[in-house]
Amino acid sequence: MVIIVIAVVVWVKWDRWFYNPPEQAYSVGDEPARVLLTFGDIDGLTSRNISWIADTVVRPSCVQLVDLTEGDSCDIEAAGETFASRAGVAAYYVARLRSLKPGHCYRYRALTGQKASPWYEFAIADAHKPATTFLFVGDVQDTIAGVANRLLKRAVSASGDVDFVVSGGDLVERPIDAYWAEGFRSVDSIAQTMPMLTVTGNHDYLKNLVRKLERRFTLIHSYFLDSKEDDNHVFTVRYGDVQLFALDSNRELPYLYAQSRWLERQLEASDARWKVVVLHHPLRSVKGKYNNMLQRWVFDDVIREHQVDLVLQGHEHAYARVTSNGTTPIYTISHCSPKNYRIKNEAAFEKVGLGSRYYQKVRVAGDTLTITAYDANSGAIYDSLQVVKHAEAVQVHDFGSRFEQVIIRE
Repeated sequence: MVIIVIAVVVWVKWDRWFYNPPEQAYSVGDEPARVLLTFGDIDGLTSRNISWIADTVVRPSCVQLVDLTEGDSCDIEAAGETFASRAGVAAYYVARLRSLKPGHCYRYRALTGQKASPWYEFAIADAHKPATTFLFVGDVQDTIAGVANRLLKRAVSASGDVDFVVSGGDLVERPIDAYWAEGFRSVDSIAQTMPMLTVTGNHDYLKNLVRKLERRFTLIHSYFLDSKEDDNHVFTVRYGDVQLFALDSNRELPYLYAQSRWLERQLEASDARWKVVVLHHPLRSVKGKYNNMLQRWVFDDVIREHQVDLVLQGHEHAYARVTSNGTTPIYTISHCSPKNYRIKNEAAFEKVGLGSRYYQKVRVAGDTLTITAYDANSGAIYDSLQVVKHAEAVQVHDFGSRFEQVIIRE
């Protein structure tokens, strides 16, 4: 009977656990395309990476960079590598920009052989900028010719002075070239002009008995090329008063344990005023209180013991927010996908949302962190929360009329 039950479960779950949809044959043009601006190393103010694809063989390539503030220009050599997926070959490039100058504006284009991308521009924030603002989107994984492109552009436009964008994984539906193309269409004009930080999601992996993350994910999200921990895709970046810690929650227990040790070391070494952890699987699940138990067991104690302020998560295709016994850390789940999942654990959360797409705006200014969740379809505010540290040094008034919840943390 046990064998029969196991066989039935495997048969029912086979596609979900092991099936990878076929990748259609594709070709890559010789002009640089899918240009992506990301962070480079832990110094989020002055380092950037720029990645792109062009042709099927590695050719001499560089980024032509112009400092619009001072008028200087230079060429920064790019490293190239070919990757063969199940249905095609492409050459991937990354140029590492370091020692960029705070307060300066830059113009750049990617050059491979004699072919060039369009010109793009980005700015480096002033070192004394009073506030840091970023957007968080959970799973996007849009359908081909979906609407995420319009929604994300509108979100960035409506959010004012945004410094960067964070994705909670599953930016694309599957590791297939057609979905990669759709993913880049979704972030077109955003990903070339402000840094984008993405963690790994389960849809980024190829399914098998042991799931595999393709090399092209790392070549595209190129900060992982220089940031590994026992073959885990982890990364940390400091941007002003905020430090973000990116984890790969899709791995098996030994890898998760290695990540928890890495996270503990990074948190102990950090003197950032605000600490934010980003991972794909929610440590507080909206799908059931026993869901993602392994990830919660490995990471949650480290997060709470080292006073992480905010945990940003995806995967469960709903909006949800809960605090840790009324204080930090704050756990949030968000998504901007056309797929919606059923909520089973609603009572455990202080705010939930289903049936729409959402994104969050996080603003840090001194001792105050503000999180505002928006309905991406309508643009309306769906949820809001404010955290104030050292309340005696801050003029606290009229919070209740503007925020659903305020946390005063000494």
